[in-house]
Amino acid sequence: MMAIAAGAFIVFCVLPVLYMAYAALPALNNAAVLDSRQRGLLYNTILLGLGTAALATLVGTPLGFALARVAFPFKMALRLTLVAPALLPPYVVALAWIYLDGHVTSAVPPAIKSVLPNPYSIAGAIAALTVVFYPLSMLATEVGLRRLESRLEEAALLTAAPARVLWRITGPLIARNVLSTALVIMVLAISEFSVPGLLRVRVFTTEVFTAFAALYDFARATALAVPLLIVSVGVAGAGAALAGGRVVATRRATGGPPPVAFATWGRPALAAVICVGLVTVAVPVAVLAREALRSTSIVGVVEGSRAAATNSLLLAAIGATAVTMLALCLGYARARTDESLGAVVDVIWVVLFTVPSTIVGLGLIGLWNRPGALGAMYGTSAMVVLGYLARFAPIAALALASVIRFVPASHEEAAAVAGARWPRTMRDIVLPQIRIGIVATWVISFVLAFGEVGTSILVAPPGESTLPIRVYTLTANAPPGQIAALALFQSAVILCPLILLGAVIASWKTR
Repeated sequence: MMAIAAGAFIVFCVLPVLYMAYAALPALNNAAVLDSRQRGLLYNTILLGLGTAALATLVGTPLGFALARVAFPFKMALRLTLVAPALLPPYVVALAWIYLDGHVTSAVPPAIKSVLPNPYSIAGAIAALTVVFYPLSMLATEVGLRRLESRLEEAALLTAAPARVLWRITGPLIARNVLSTALVIMVLAISEFSVPGLLRVRVFTTEVFTAFAALYDFARATALAVPLLIVSVGVAGAGAALAGGRVVATRRATGGPPPVAFATWGRPALAAVICVGLVTVAVPVAVLAREALRSTSIVGVVEGSRAAATNSLLLAAIGATAVTMLALCLGYARARTDESLGAVVDVIWVVLFTVPSTIVGLGLIGLWNRPGALGAMYGTSAMVVLGYLARFAPIAALALASVIRFVPASHEEAAAVAGARWPRTMRDIVLPQIRIGIVATWVISFVLAFGEVGTSILVAPPGESTLPIRVYTLTANAPPGQIAALALFQSAVILCPLILLGAVIASWKTR
């Protein structure tokens, strides 16, 4: 089973990227000497990545510290609220940013409006992507702090002020977590297609899409993909290597309760968390709702996109199931493998997850668009499912590997001594202990697949579309109210499995 899973992973996830790397070899000589247009694209791309990583870290790190070290009420509900933007499709956040700018333009004085960033600019794209990616920095900081031994801070607090302890003790101990996450956020930002495309920001991902989808120039698209692929792989590899062996958890958190000295920061922390929640969740949803109410018939708008919505739900469910099944086998192998080899596998998975969606789409097209049995799936909806596998199987495998590491190997050894074969051991020993992780991985994979647009828009068969593709293409000529209504509908669909996941987890924990 491990061999079959490894073979499927290589075919579905690795080969598209290797194909693009091979196809880009003739363009490597030209990649070292970029023309003025490509230098501008590279500047915009790196600026977008650096700006998003810096701002997301600046917002997310204090929030992660507050959640891990400061006591305040309603922490679980507020944590879920702060994580919500990471599960929304990025272009939905960008749409809210556009509509918000229109409302602000008509409601505030020009002097105040001049201070706010224009959504159709690098600054606007950075602001939109920060809302999407700051939860990653927040969660990484919280996890890093919960894995620290709180007695280190308590000992320092005997002789130093809390701010000094935070600067000299806590900060250095979680610096690697924060920096490695910032590098991953940078790669995810420069790999994002929908937000720069919607906000008309010229970066490599949008130019690659335009070269192929609009100009039908595969050679130019491949040449443009070279600098983007080099930057993405280099930065993602550095981030994963910096994280070391901590990409996959090796033990449970033992940090203990937060130091008492930080309790005085409760009210400021609560105020900051509420403000961020209002700005990143409440305001975008309210703006989209207000814009959607301008539509003549919200029900009619959704009804008109019923085929796309049904197609999205079906393909996302199939894709999430395939991703979870493949990730379960890969995660088990990773959890039971040698640490030195496992660290290399972690780096490969992180790099594959951060490969830009447009490059993955071009790789799938180049690999499967050929005569014979290999090209039988091209031109069918199966290509969209392959896109989901290529995009999300690596990160799902990382997640399940972390969960499986919490199952002691001695449980399997005891079952083997009793005469149980490996399939029965997995069914009766391992799977029951990781069922919450499996369900959570499926739900997150479904949410990510339901909002995926960069790869799907390239590989979707003619005449068929998913809901994200329909929303994205309608932004060019449809009334804003209709687009906002579809964006709200998509967000509501995403929230349903998350609520169901919470109810299932709560039910299982009470048994």
